[in-house]
Amino acid sequence: MQTTVNTAGHARKLAAAARRSGRSIKPMTPGRVVYLILAYLFLLFIVLVSVYPIVWVIMSSFKSNAAILGNPFSLPDTWNFDAYVSVLNQYSFGRYAVNSLITAGGSTIVSIVFYAMAAYVIAKYNFPLKNFIYVILTLTLLVPGHTKTQPIFQMIMNMGLYDTRTGLWLVYLSGGIAMSLFVLKANFASIPRDLNEAASIDGSGFFRTFWQINLPLARNGLATAGILMFLGNWNEYYYAALLTSSEQNRTLPVSLAYFNQAFSYDYTRMFAALTIVVLPGIIIYALFQEQVTASVAASGVKG
Repeated sequence: MQTTVNTAGHARKLAAAARRSGRSIKPMTPGRVVYLILAYLFLLFIVLVSVYPIVWVIMSSFKSNAAILGNPFSLPDTWNFDAYVSVLNQYSFGRYAVNSLITAGGSTIVSIVFYAMAAYVIAKYNFPLKNFIYVILTLTLLVPGHTKTQPIFQMIMNMGLYDTRTGLWLVYLSGGIAMSLFVLKANFASIPRDLNEAASIDGSGFFRTFWQINLPLARNGLATAGILMFLGNWNEYYYAALLTSSEQNRTLPVSLAYFNQAFSYDYTRMFAALTIVVLPGIIIYALFQEQVTASVAASGVKG
């Protein structure tokens, strides 16, 4: 009896809270139950279609060729890391990983610093052609990357940077300007202007106000823009294949194409190479997905 009273009291409290917030609790009618079941089944199907291929590749990297061909959907009998050791040591996969880390990570760090400065000025100050400049910079998000192939290739050749990590680094440096400005401008715009005015009254200059007040408060946007840029640069294949030719400057996505040719019948090593390429991006995004989603959603509302 006491349990029934407590349950009824709890239900009344929930209803009262819903009324105060302007929301109503929808009754669980048979139609709504069917709707929820179908919705969750659809979401489950989407998750399976998205996640299962990745899980299958990772599991297959621990199996032998015979096990993959004989029973491809079974779990590995033993956790054998020989394929990973062979890929990393025998085929210089570690060097390719370092090249990807230098080009993707280095360009991301440098570009975020410059884009944060630009986004801060656009969000906090008024100057001639401000909106025009912002629109021009963000319009590059709508331009397919392949349409810029000829001018980028010609510029890299004229600068003598073909088949160098520096040339690829410069291309990646400019690649994320549209998305970064879109995210960072919204974050800086959400910071109250009163903080800038108070800092100015206290004698703080332009650079000190930016570095010590606004930049720390925009760390969520900085992290989001950095993660999106790094993942895009880490997985980029087109310009990495176009602007590099030697094995010394080859990045992971480009090397993976050669691995697929060399290991066309050695599925274990091929799946191990695939896992090494895709797993870092999956881990990074899984760790920061809530922050990325919240920041991008806020950019869409406030920007």
